[in-house]
Amino acid sequence: MFIQTEPTPNPNALKFLPGRDVSSDPRDFVNREEAAASPLAEALFEVEGVTGIFFGYDYVSVTRDPNGPDWTQLKAPILAGIMDHFVSGAPLMRDGSTSDSAAGGEDSEIVVEIKQLLDSRVRPAVAQDGGDILFDAFNEETGVLTLRMRGACAGCPSSSATLKAGVEQMMKHYIPEVTSVEQVI
Repeated sequence: MFIQTEPTPNPNALKFLPGRDVSSDPRDFVNREEAAASPLAEALFEVEGVTGIFFGYDYVSVTRDPNGPDWTQLKAPILAGIMDHFVSGAPLMRDGSTSDSAAGGEDSEIVVEIKQLLDSRVRPAVAQDGGDILFDAFNEETGVLTLRMRGACAGCPSSSATLKAGVEQMMKHYIPEVTSVEQVI
């Protein structure tokens, strides 16, 4: 098995591409307790300096502590953990774990449009950088759209610029009811 790595705009996150599907439902793990739901995430959190794991469709994004070991020290044990997991044939998620995608009731017409635009135009671009962006809420009275950044995009220095210069402008163009886009932390 050959695993490629790619840098992300976030200097503290690196994208690992195992050359196979990882998760049909992107998952974010921000601490060891959440990682208990996945044997792979749990193993990666054992590497000193790892502070976040994100499973994309065909990649694993790992975030490191900026004050901890650098990538030259972290890459080998992370690569070994990913390789060991996939070679073992173990499941990505343990039984009984649930998706971290938000389940909701019926969405308004505007929210449906926002989600479609996110899924078709925004999320694929953000996934190339090792992250994900999710709908959080839309206030129809104020026009404020709140989004949640995950993976390499969470905590990335350029995420604010991406939201304002990219996502907000696109949303305003296609959905005039959107007046502002904000990030939920």
